[in-house]
Amino acid sequence: MIGSMKYGTMLLAMLMMVMMPLQSHAADDDAKGLFVVVTTPDAQTQMMAMVLSTKTVEQGKSVRMLLCGPGGELALKDSKQTVLKPLDKSPQMLLKSLIKKGVAVEVCPLFLPNKGASPDDLIEGVTVARPPVVAERLREEGVKLFTF
Repeated sequence: MIGSMKYGTMLLAMLMMVMMPLQSHAADDDAKGLFVVVTTPDAQTQMMAMVLSTKTVEQGKSVRMLLCGPGGELALKDSKQTVLKPLDKSPQMLLKSLIKKGVAVEVCPLFLPNKGASPDDLIEGVTVARPPVVAERLREEGVKLFTF
């Protein structure tokens, strides 16, 4: 009897741990959008950032993107691109599509000078971030931060 009570209590506690995050996600519809930071050099991870950003835009939410370090390579005109299945597209191809849909895409201000590049080397629609503006956007109510 005591063993089954302990089991029941443990089961109830586990059920509550599972349900509480689900309840908090119910309020996620109030989210205005995402602030996505891409720093990884990994093409598959970059692609997932682009896919999730695209789906967020398709769901009517805003997306802003900051590309830093190796992630900044996505913004360069002459960067090597990897085409990935099943979309048969590169992360940069999806990035360009996001820009056409109105997503603000910026590179970290340290990226270009440390790469020996200039704003002229960026694909159309990508600008250099200004830290005070980025800091303000990160604090915006209803915006979730995703890092890749």
